[in-house]
Amino acid sequence: MRFALWVPLFDELADPRVVARLAAEAEEAGWDGMFVWDQLWWRAPVSSVADPWITMAAMAAVTERLRLGPMVTPVARRRPVKLLREATTLDVLSGGRLSLGVGLGGDRFAGEFSRSGDEVDDRIRAEQLDEALEILTAGWSGAPVSHHGTHYTVDSVSFLPRPVAGRVPLWVGGFPGKLKPLRRAARYDGYFPVNLTSPDQLAESVALLESIRGDLTDYEIVISLPPGTDPAPYAAATWCLTDFDPSTLRLADVRAVLTAGPPR
Repeated sequence: MRFALWVPLFDELADPRVVARLAAEAEEAGWDGMFVWDQLWWRAPVSSVADPWITMAAMAAVTERLRLGPMVTPVARRRPVKLLREATTLDVLSGGRLSLGVGLGGDRFAGEFSRSGDEVDDRIRAEQLDEALEILTAGWSGAPVSHHGTHYTVDSVSFLPRPVAGRVPLWVGGFPGKLKPLRRAARYDGYFPVNLTSPDQLAESVALLESIRGDLTDYEIVISLPPGTDPAPYAAATWCLTDFDPSTLRLADVRAVLTAGPPR
């Protein structure tokens, strides 16, 4: 199991220079990765919010080994070709250290979709997500992409350069027990059961993945746990992200967890 910090880019962490310094310190302290939230805003008491892509670029520039990525990007809020360019550029900048967390996102947490005029229907956003993932994987092949779908069009365009390893790993987020996100995750490189509540819930998800995908060799199972939680009961996971509550987020608390090192 590898260990990472997972931080909201809110308030004291809404400055990319601060988060870049944390990333460098995390690498020095032996953490394997550092991942960030992708939100436009959040509910009170949060007031300040940073852009994840610019922040991750700053993180990539001051680290050499640390894996990074957004957990998770609500793909339907972004144009697929723009996301493709951003992800590839960040992967190249980092030397191939990007993992792209993707999902539907949700309006119920902060009204990000309804308050910005974006699509609020989960079914339609799921269609957009699936089309976008097809465009991303086709674009990373280096061959011309021709996609004429319900939501997006790409007319014979090549996207170069390619990512360092030929493609960026796609980790698909979804609530445990939901079959559609699991089926989607089985087609890609990893699964992130969001808001996981127990080891039994993880075991059920892994069993379902195995029944759909078969072999889970080189496949990533990503979980998040609050600071101080023993990861041993979740041994089926390959990545454990230390989660922080946005309502009580303090830079000093993040640095204390960081300095203590990963809970190996």
